This record gives sequence, C-alpha cells and structure tokens, in this order.
Amino acid sequence: MQRYAVAAWLRMTRVFHKIEHRLTQHLRRYDLSLAHFDVLAQLQGNEGITQQELADRLLVTKGNICQILDRMMERGLLVRRQEGRTNRVFLTERGRQLAGVLVPEQEALMAEQFAALSPAERHYLLRALHVLDRSLP
Repeated sequence: MQRYAVAAWLRMTRVFHKIEHRLTQHLRRYDLSLAHFDVLAQLQGNEGITQQELADRLLVTKGNICQILDRMMERGLLVRRQEGRTNRVFLTERGRQLAGVLVPEQEALMAEQFAALSPAERHYLLRALHVLDRSLP
C-alpha cells in the first residue's frame, strides 16, 4: 500500500506540474500569474466577497492575498471597497473584460489536458480526488 501511495502521489505531482506549466505559459501572454487568474475567476462569479473569503478560497494567507490584490489594483483589474472593518473586492470593467476572455480560454486549455481520459475516467478521477481532498485536514 505504501508503494502505491508514493507512486500515485508522484504521478499526480508530475501531471499537476505539466498542466500548471501549460496554463502558466498561456497566462504569460497576458502578464498574469496563476494566482492572478485565480482571483479573476473567483471574482467573476463572486464580486463583493471579502478579502478574507477570497484568501480562504484560494488557500493563501492574508499577507499573500494583499500582495496579489495590490498588483492587480495597480493594473486596474480590481478595486477594494471598505465596509466597516472588512474589505470587499470587485472587478473593474477592465477586469471583467479580461476575465470574460481568460476564463473560457483556461477552461478550454484544461479540457485539452484531460482529453486523453474518457468521460467515465474523468468522472471517476473527479470523484476520487474529491474523496481524497475531503479526507485530508
């Protein structure tokens, strides 16, 4: 069982890095990182979430989300609006337009990466990863 677990982890890591490399290359054309894309994608359907909610969804620290958002604000892609003691995050028109282009492009790239799997294999993989994700702290 231990050998299987290590082999599965190594294979999963290898596949992850290959896909991440492909997505990163695509985002370089827009001078964006994966973290910036994640913010755009999260905000596209959830504008007005708090900065902390965004950090939680992206699995980053408060300090990291501040740096990411600062850079995106400098580029005119989003704004923060303070409400009481919390900051809410919204896309600007420029950010909405960019997300409207990038999200479908990234979805198409992801579909390409998983095209080698049959629909049943993709479904099984998603279920297996969901179970594994929920079992980890």
